[in-house]
Amino acid sequence: MQRRAALSAILLGLIGACAYPPLHLWPLGLAALAGFVWLIHTAPSWRSALWRGWWFGWAHLTLANNWIATAFTYQAKMPEILGWAAVPLLCIYLAWYPAFAALAAHLLARKKPLWAFGLVLAGVWIVTEWLRSWVFTGYPWPPLGLMLLGGWEAQGLARMLPVTGTYALGGFAILAAALILEGLIGRRWVNTAGYALLLIAGMLMPVGVHRPESDIRYTLVQPLIPQTEINDASKFEEQFARIAALTNPGRDESRIVLWPESAIPDYLEDGYPQRYYQQMTAGADPEFARKRIGGIIGPRSTLLTGVVNLDIGTRPDGTIGAVSARNSVAAINGKGEIAAGYDKAHLVPYGEYLPMRPLLEPLGLSRLVAGSIDYEPGPGPRTIDLGEHGKAGIQICYEIVFSGAVVDPASRPDYIFNPSNDGWFGTWGPPQHLAQARMRAIEEGLPVLRSTTTGISAVIDADGIVSGSIARGKADKLEGMVPKAKAPTLFARWGHALTIGWALVLVGLGLALPRALALFRARG
Repeated sequence: MQRRAALSAILLGLIGACAYPPLHLWPLGLAALAGFVWLIHTAPSWRSALWRGWWFGWAHLTLANNWIATAFTYQAKMPEILGWAAVPLLCIYLAWYPAFAALAAHLLARKKPLWAFGLVLAGVWIVTEWLRSWVFTGYPWPPLGLMLLGGWEAQGLARMLPVTGTYALGGFAILAAALILEGLIGRRWVNTAGYALLLIAGMLMPVGVHRPESDIRYTLVQPLIPQTEINDASKFEEQFARIAALTNPGRDESRIVLWPESAIPDYLEDGYPQRYYQQMTAGADPEFARKRIGGIIGPRSTLLTGVVNLDIGTRPDGTIGAVSARNSVAAINGKGEIAAGYDKAHLVPYGEYLPMRPLLEPLGLSRLVAGSIDYEPGPGPRTIDLGEHGKAGIQICYEIVFSGAVVDPASRPDYIFNPSNDGWFGTWGPPQHLAQARMRAIEEGLPVLRSTTTGISAVIDADGIVSGSIARGKADKLEGMVPKAKAPTLFARWGHALTIGWALVLVGLGLALPRALALFRARG
């Protein structure tokens, strides 16, 4: 019996992961959640509930994160097959969050009616998914609520994000599945049909409102730099020529130019030992490299581009050189001056730094990003004031997936720039990455502009609607006016206090309503 329950949990977890992009089979996802609710509600013991939750989470997150395995194909120091082991091994840890949600729901509400159990499970799921987003630096990819995001011209039930936040939306996905399941089991056909029609209407309903544009003109470039060529010095000049040509060089107009992460192989900061400048595309002179960029974008433009900056110091062997690096965005004006910068704060473990390096490096493990020095984190979300080109919030690559941590609350930006290198994200990663950027736009009420090396690049308005995009594997540009921001949403003002508030409300209702209804019926 226990083996059958574990196999059922694994199957439901796999089916549920098909609700995310690129498949986006959300009806199957909700059906899988309904089965998951039933499995946990009927668990005979707390151990059974815990392990059913763990098996569901392990299978669900392993399939959803299969794109991670592709990253190992671009790291020569480790075998590719290690990637296919790394994903299920990572999910051994991640699966404990669904497991603890299942355990908590069983302990709190195992004797409650199914609909009340669904409320409690939804509430505790919100808490555990929120914990997954920050414990041990956090890894929230993918949040359960992602399955409720509609197509590029619709918000789906993600229209609730401004008042729920991402993790509470996942709780409502579980609640919706539980209510439909309760209706089917109780043969309440009218109720069930009503729930289903509301879900379908909510998922397919278009926004129907055209968001106004600002007076900030943009040129957003996707240069198509394959991951196999990112660190190939013989390709650097060719790559630069491609990105320069797509930028429409030398235009005498006011615009913000957006280049992706990994766009420039050159070091643009002054003061490094000369050997670090030897392989630059513009010769061994960072000042000349900056001025060349200024000439390309034009005198009245500002460029936001991904760069790598170094921290120079005395190394363990006594030599002067790079002791750490920073994954950064530089704002470069038409004179070729670095006007401002941002350092990525939320770094990728094993990607941009190797945890426990003294222990793991002797075992042959290495970072997935080329180089032997670790990246250092920046201070967190920052807004760069670019004058006539607006206030830009910066989120580099997967920083954009962290709900509630993408905007400086003391200085709300006009838009978020999300440069990324998705070339090593496989086929599932890029559409999921774009979808989560759309969730941030809806949640915060801010447009998001994504420039990537290989796709998917996009301009997303403050309602989460994709107004322009460049497909994977294509070199192209987008031009237009930056969409306008909306007023701060409820989530933008309250953050995860709202998340925890929803969790408490759902758990409280699930525990209190059955007793209240029983008292009401007794008095009636």
